[in-house]
Amino acid sequence: MTTPLLEARALVKTYGHVQALRGANFTAYAGEVVALIGDNGAGKSTLVSCLSGTSQADAGEVWFEGRQVRLDSPAHAQRLGIEVVYQDLALAADLDPAANLFLGRELMRPGVLGWFGVLDRRRMREEATAAFGELGIELPDAGTRVSSLSGGQRQSVAVARSVAWASKVIFMDEPTAALGVVQRERVLDVMRRVRDRGIAVVLISHNMPEVLAVADRVEVLRLGQRVARFDIAGVSLDDLVGAMTGALDVTDGAA
Repeated sequence: MTTPLLEARALVKTYGHVQALRGANFTAYAGEVVALIGDNGAGKSTLVSCLSGTSQADAGEVWFEGRQVRLDSPAHAQRLGIEVVYQDLALAADLDPAANLFLGRELMRPGVLGWFGVLDRRRMREEATAAFGELGIELPDAGTRVSSLSGGQRQSVAVARSVAWASKVIFMDEPTAALGVVQRERVLDVMRRVRDRGIAVVLISHNMPEVLAVADRVEVLRLGQRVARFDIAGVSLDDLVGAMTGALDVTDGAA
């Protein structure tokens, strides 16, 4: 088997008297969609925070591209090519999609104007349009405010922003929550396109039919530990729910 792109080994994380992770393991490979599932309180958010530099584990190891790393900040993770699409999207509603795509990474005009902080809005608009087009994202007007876009379009902008900068791994936290059927399918299609570019897509979701529709593998957390791994071929909804709840007798191995 190929070397995992991103791997957690026996991570432990405690908040006061609450042990959120109890030796949790996780693996993500390049060019796949791996779903990370578990009931509320299973440790999914804590694991993602440790793998994206938002927080650091108390014990255990994080491995990236075959070497042990310490992700001491989100900026460090981003430099490695790791991005996160959060459930609240974290978009600037009064800015247009292009400005959101380059938020915090704005391009400056060349020469003297750049020294004075003048933004190269034309170049950002052109590069954003190309990035949206590559992912099959259709927007009514690249210059419109994000606040006027539909839920699915806003979600696509958030995904595109992370994809534009994620060269290795992208975490997607409930990316289709509160979306309609058509909008949900568009976001799932974007995820497939990202996977096909060789990026590891980690889907955190409670929507099991969605997981079965888009994931290549599934890893299950329960009570702060990985309790099961499944290849999507041949796995059933009952298998996933059973592993999450403890009704299915599985071990931390490929099923």
